[in-house]
Amino acid sequence: MPIPTFDKMLLPILIRASSASVTGLAMTDAMVSHFNLTEEERRVAIPSGTSTVIRNRTGWAMTYLVKAGLLEKVATRTYRATDDGVKFAKSHPKGISVPDLKTLKAFQAFQSRKLAAAEGTDDTEDGTRGSDTQTPIERLDEAIALLNADVRSRLLDAVLKQTPAFFERLVLDVLLAMGYGGSRLDAAHHLGRSGDEGIDGRINQDPLGLDQIMVQAKLYAPDRPIDRTTIQAFIGSLSGQGVTKGVFITTSSFAASAEEFVRRGSNTKVILINGNALLDLMLRHHIGIHVERQIELLDIDQNYFGEDE
Repeated sequence: MPIPTFDKMLLPILIRASSASVTGLAMTDAMVSHFNLTEEERRVAIPSGTSTVIRNRTGWAMTYLVKAGLLEKVATRTYRATDDGVKFAKSHPKGISVPDLKTLKAFQAFQSRKLAAAEGTDDTEDGTRGSDTQTPIERLDEAIALLNADVRSRLLDAVLKQTPAFFERLVLDVLLAMGYGGSRLDAAHHLGRSGDEGIDGRINQDPLGLDQIMVQAKLYAPDRPIDRTTIQAFIGSLSGQGVTKGVFITTSSFAASAEEFVRRGSNTKVILINGNALLDLMLRHHIGIHVERQIELLDIDQNYFGEDE
C-alpha cells in the first residue's frame, strides 16, 4: 500500500497517545506497523533527503494535533493526549481529518497565524484540498517539482530552436562546467566543420593536449533516436584521431542497439548523454539558466535548545 498521507495518521496517533506517553521516534515506528509498511516504504526519503516520508508525515500529524490542543508536551520529546484529545478520538472513531481540526478554536488560532501564501488552493482527485492531505514540506516540494518541470520543458524548447553550431558550443560549455579541461579557458575547441571526421569539439585535459576528449553533438528532435551506425561512425572517428575518449551528446535518445554496442566495450571509452541527462547537467551547472529566486527555509536548531521540538 502507498505511504498514507499525514491526515490518515491523526486518529491512530491520538489513540496511542491517549493510553500512554509517546515520542516522535516511537510514533514513527508505530505508524510503520499500523499501516503495514514494507522496509522499502519505510526508507523512502523526502526530496531534500533530510528525513524519511513516514517520519516527516508522522511529525507533522503530531504537530497538527498539538496545535489543535489535542496533544500536549509532557516531557522532553514526549507527548500525551489531552483530556480534549481523548474525547475527540472517541467522537471520531472512523478517522480525523484536517477539516475536523478546523472546527477547534485552538487550531483556528494556529491557522490564523499562518501565512496566507502557505495555504494550498488546488483540489486533489478525490475532491479534498491538497493542503488537507499534504504536509507543508510536501506542498513546497510539489511546487518546486512543478516549477522545475516547467523550466526543463522551456529549456529544451529553447535548445531545440538553436542552430547545430550553437548546440555544439553549448555542450562544450556543459562539459567545461563539469570540470573537464580543468580551469583553463582555452581547454575546449569547437570544431564542427568539414574535414574533422564528424568530430564537433575537443577538450584538452592537459595544457599540451596529450590527453584529449572528443565530442559529438546531435541537435535532434526528441522522437529521433541515435542509432548504432552513428555511434559506430563516431568511435571510428576517434580511432582515426588517435583518441581513446569520447562523449556523444544529443537532445534526443539512443537506440537500445547503440547503447548495447557501447556497453560491450572496446579500447575506446565513449559516454552517451541523452536529452534528459543533458537537461539535468544544464540545470545543475546553470548553463542557459539563472537563479530566479532563492528561498531560505528555516527550522529550529535542536543543538541550540538541546531537545527535539
